[in-house]
Amino acid sequence: MTVAGSLKRKNLFIGGRWQEAEHYIELTSPYNGEVLCEIPSATEAEVEQAIVAATQARGDMKKLAAYQRADILEELSYLLKSRKEEAAQLIALEASKPIATARGEVERTIQTYKFAAEEAKRNHGEMIPLDATPGGQGRVGYTKYEPLGVIGAITPFNFPMNLVAHKVGPAITAGNTIVLKPASQTPLSAYFLAELLEEAGLPAGALNVVTGKGRIVGNQIVEDDRISMITFTGSPEVGKEIRSKAGLKKVTLELGSNAALIVDKDVAIDGIISRCVTGAFSFQGQVCISLQRIYVHEDQYEEFVDRFIEETNQLKLGDPLNEDTDVSALITQGDVTRSLEWIEEAIQGGAKIATGGKSEGNALLPTVLLDVQPAMKVSCQEVFAPIVLIDKITSVEEGIEKVNDSRFGLQAGIYTEQVSTALDAADRLEVGGVIINDFPTFRVDNMPYGGVKESGTGKEGVKYSFEEMSQMKLVVFNRYS
Repeated sequence: MTVAGSLKRKNLFIGGRWQEAEHYIELTSPYNGEVLCEIPSATEAEVEQAIVAATQARGDMKKLAAYQRADILEELSYLLKSRKEEAAQLIALEASKPIATARGEVERTIQTYKFAAEEAKRNHGEMIPLDATPGGQGRVGYTKYEPLGVIGAITPFNFPMNLVAHKVGPAITAGNTIVLKPASQTPLSAYFLAELLEEAGLPAGALNVVTGKGRIVGNQIVEDDRISMITFTGSPEVGKEIRSKAGLKKVTLELGSNAALIVDKDVAIDGIISRCVTGAFSFQGQVCISLQRIYVHEDQYEEFVDRFIEETNQLKLGDPLNEDTDVSALITQGDVTRSLEWIEEAIQGGAKIATGGKSEGNALLPTVLLDVQPAMKVSCQEVFAPIVLIDKITSVEEGIEKVNDSRFGLQAGIYTEQVSTALDAADRLEVGGVIINDFPTFRVDNMPYGGVKESGTGKEGVKYSFEEMSQMKLVVFNRYS
């Protein structure tokens, strides 16, 4: 039986048990609209049950030795590896992510949990030289990290398995419990994770998965005082609302971007075109660091545009489960409509469509725009669609100014052969991460990841999330009292 054929009604996962919900809704495929299964739409009472379960499980999680937390995460990565094709098909079905790309996400997820297991074994405390100051002699000081308590995790649709891992993995590493609200369109990956963690021996109540409307489930998680921290990935608008409602609890926000790339005049175009096309159109551009803006030196511009369009036109549109599909459906029909409206706005403002610019069903053809004005939505907002603009610049300095002319600042890239130019760009680009001689869509799962401006606050990456999800305690011992 295929994964699609085995899907049925899913239940809430609360307190280590699969619990029937009061209400269910149909989950449909973004690609063809077919019903995949029924999923719970949690009530306030059911969210309360999840918060209570997580609160009651804090003691059991805190008592787990570091090696025990590591063992659970190692077992989880092993179980996921043994069922990785099933996991990839789930992602392809619920998110309409091309199957080859979905497999890549699963492989990254396995690595993320391995990093989390390794991090559980490390002691991040340090000795403090108290005798470095008068009055400190005879005393020993050290710091230690302790769990915060209950982590409220709210995750997006675009990486339904790996972005969940970036919240659940470090939370377990630090000894916390979790109430997880996955995106309404992509809950199957989260329920699959719950099955694996149940098998891996995670204490009951340490992970609770509740699906439903953001104004019910999300708001309740954010506002409840028993939740110690909120970790959220999503839109800046929702992120701002979360900050305003979260009170004094810790908040980590990974928000939007309109990631940009600068191509200097001395770069060999042949070696970068394929990489740039991948950065722009992988998973239909629905990636926080998708390549959205490309600024190419005027000496290279014409050749770059021609080569980019040529390679873009070779991408294949189709069913996410087909092995040769490069681009499939956007997550909703509304996103197709919005994208076409933004393209039309750009055209009315003088932009030109070099390729694409139209839809087939729920899919938008990979689109390249030229002569786009900076104030157009396709430039200054996050398109989250297979749309990229290519603009001509006279110098890297001009490119840096255009990259920085943005409300966002997650990651940016620059291709150049000049070390001094690269280092200057690294200093001047107003982003959380500068990627030199690669596209800004580059991410591996142990690096610090997070932005500035309206791209968010705090850092992800297992080590850095562990620190966000922990509280530091200072211990001072007076040897001569």
